[in-house]
Amino acid sequence: MDAVDLDYRARTLSACIPPHLVSRLLEFGHDEEVASQAGRGEWFCARERARMLGEQGRQDEALEVLAPYLATGWWRAAESTAELLEAWGRVEGAIALTGPHAEAGDPLALGFFARLLARHGRGDEAFALLRPHVDDWFCAAALVDVAAGADRDEEAAALLTDRIGTGHRCESPSCRRGDAEPFNAVGLLASIRERQGRVDDAVALLRTRDTTSVNNRDQLADLLARHGRIEELRTYAATDYHGHAAQSLAELLEERGDVEGAIDVYRQPEDSAARRCNGAVQLARLLARHDRGDEAIEVMRALADVPGGAEDWILDLLCTLYAEQGRARAGLAYLDDLKARRGQEEWEVFRLRLPLMVACGLREEAIERARAHPEGRTRYTAWSTAELLADAGRTAEAVAFLERHSTADSGILAWHLIGIGRVKDAVALVQQREPRPVVPPRTGVLDDEPPF
Repeated sequence: MDAVDLDYRARTLSACIPPHLVSRLLEFGHDEEVASQAGRGEWFCARERARMLGEQGRQDEALEVLAPYLATGWWRAAESTAELLEAWGRVEGAIALTGPHAEAGDPLALGFFARLLARHGRGDEAFALLRPHVDDWFCAAALVDVAAGADRDEEAAALLTDRIGTGHRCESPSCRRGDAEPFNAVGLLASIRERQGRVDDAVALLRTRDTTSVNNRDQLADLLARHGRIEELRTYAATDYHGHAAQSLAELLEERGDVEGAIDVYRQPEDSAARRCNGAVQLARLLARHDRGDEAIEVMRALADVPGGAEDWILDLLCTLYAEQGRARAGLAYLDDLKARRGQEEWEVFRLRLPLMVACGLREEAIERARAHPEGRTRYTAWSTAELLADAGRTAEAVAFLERHSTADSGILAWHLIGIGRVKDAVALVQQREPRPVVPPRTGVLDDEPPF
């Protein structure tokens, strides 16, 4: 085994048995195949096999399974093994295993190792380990985590305060890089202040951010919501371009039982396309949660009917609502009308017909229409027909259909092959290797042609 190869396959889920297929093998009782593949370089099989052995009290056997992967020096193997050791109460073993990786300076290893130390009463040691690496965003986040248990919040806050204002500055209007290094320094400092009960200071800090939303959440909005500062949150929601503050406000009101208040938040006039779209979708989901599905459908229809609004993901939610409300035929009628207006129906819209047709008792017609669609046999669409066949109990037919289309997704074909007992074929299929892309070495010179 080779650490570089293991890492590439684990990150890309290529030329390997991915986690969901490992679960599929175990679901159908193929434990011996998983055990066999664990000894042949299949990391996800090895990880699951070790976990299962550990649960059976066979910890030494579990470690034997992981030993060849650990021998490559691959961090991910060390991390997973350490997690098992800690769960078994063998903390010193976990520390001894991951310590050398942390000493090598890998930020992921540093963060993991420091948190491990902190969980087991060595917070001061963890803090000292991370302190020189506060410029790295991952290590800075770990530092804030371990500071709490080590009673070192003020020291962590001082380190972050020093980093705010020392980051990259850019005069170009198009440059949006933050004025802090690491980029999350302001948010982390605000987390410390909130933890200390200094909520006003945390709010003031978060109001200085350049980037306000990360992963569709807004830290300031969530902070205001946690502390019940509804009027401040309402004021902020009125100016937040993304609509994430409005979402936090609506969630808070819903949690408090004020469903009408939450609905009103989403019905407010909005000054950006992003907020209008996000608000409509959130409103529809809110209405559906409270048994007002017909109203939810009307909200989504209004969104889909605006010029350019009938995107596939919006139509997907609309058709899902039609099905959930027992109005599948009305959903089909809507798609018919949309097709008449557009003069065509590309696959991304056509595929939404299929579950509606099944809900109307038209599964066979759905299968035939999917097969006949011009795009129905391509790599990204053949699986829909196969799913229709498999759900009808015709898995062997689904496999035959996918095998006739060599461009079909190998993972989906493998899933169905396992279902009919063709385990060796499934494993061989996903283990096929494709040429690894060549990544040119970094030279430190900026490129003016893609990839930049």
